[in-house]
Amino acid sequence: MVDGTLYHLASTIYHFLMSEGLRTILVAAAAFGTGFSILSFRTAAIPISSPERLIAELRLAQIAALLLTVTAGAYLGFAAANETRTGVGFDVALAAGFFVLAAYTLTCDPRQALTLLALAFAAHAIIDIAHRPGVLPDGIAPEWYTVGCATYDVIIGALCYFPILRRP
Repeated sequence: MVDGTLYHLASTIYHFLMSEGLRTILVAAAAFGTGFSILSFRTAAIPISSPERLIAELRLAQIAALLLTVTAGAYLGFAAANETRTGVGFDVALAAGFFVLAAYTLTCDPRQALTLLALAFAAHAIIDIAHRPGVLPDGIAPEWYTVGCATYDVIIGALCYFPILRRP
């Protein structure tokens, strides 16, 4: 009887602390981050003089551009969910700006693209944090999301730049 009660209590606390949205975002972020990390480290391990290195950097930049679009696009959903709040249009404009930057990087040299994408992820982290003190509309996204996304952005941005550091 006690074991069943403790299980129920633990299950209730878990569901209270971990919403379905949080669990889903954590799983997706872990999957995307793990795959991107592997790709970044494998790219950095390829000899610089090898033609495969250029191809690997191009692929890494393309995946990073897609990841930036998905990450920034989350604020489109937040804006739609908070459509009556003042200032959400700015979030939509920022998401569109990140999409344009991501699209532009697809036309760049891989080294330039990875550098731009690393800077874009850093900028997105700053925007995430700007939602907390009220520079941008606060409360548009859960606090755990803004902090987690900013951390994630910094890590992905560093992984974008990692292969560049391994070049002369």
